[in-house]
Amino acid sequence: MSERLYFRQLLSGRDFARHDEIARQMVNFAYLIGDRLSGEALVVDPAYDPAGLKAIAEADEMSLVGALVTHYHADHAGGSLFGHEVAGLAALLEETSIPLHVQAAEAPWLERAAGVGPGELVLHEAGDVVAAGAVEVVLLHTPGHTPGSQCFLVEGRLVAGDTLFLNGCGRTDLPGSDPEQMYQSLQHRLARLPGSTVVYPGHLYSEEPAAALEEVRAWNPVLKPRTPEEWLALFGG
Repeated sequence: MSERLYFRQLLSGRDFARHDEIARQMVNFAYLIGDRLSGEALVVDPAYDPAGLKAIAEADEMSLVGALVTHYHADHAGGSLFGHEVAGLAALLEETSIPLHVQAAEAPWLERAAGVGPGELVLHEAGDVVAAGAVEVVLLHTPGHTPGSQCFLVEGRLVAGDTLFLNGCGRTDLPGSDPEQMYQSLQHRLARLPGSTVVYPGHLYSEEPAAALEEVRAWNPVLKPRTPEEWLALFGG
């Protein structure tokens, strides 16, 4: 299957949205995941330049068949960011009519923030699978940064959004955040994955764009606490 897997990590302001100053400052990653044989692909977090991401896929002879959304924030899904309007899911649907796969708890937040209606969202629960051709992506519900944050597991790769960075994790002091849930997501959902799993974060907040989970566990301070009380004392406020 690995020969069929199509997987691209794309940096905002460099690989797409090159002339968008906000995209360059936010250093978001978007991802394309698909099946080379079928030519079908999913786009992850298509913010800033949905048309550009679609064009990148098409240049690789891939056709978008869906979008995966890690969470509702504008730099991942579109909407208002620091007074600037960021193109995202709504703009993507103007380019192509595809399903938007979101975690069920995130739906009302996305509807308010990203300008999409309930009829345009496909709601999922933890453990659901979304396929592009024969390539299957497992959806992991990882609340904490937002109520419906989700990560995507595909062939030993973890697309972690803002739940887990290579050095740190997403903020837990924003609307919808929950520090206790973040601890559970980090320690009981992500840290227990095989150490060989490669973590692909939602932002370039570290020198490297990806790293094996065993390395992330070794140096990331947010994975050091072993009890909820210890976590909350260090990162809960």
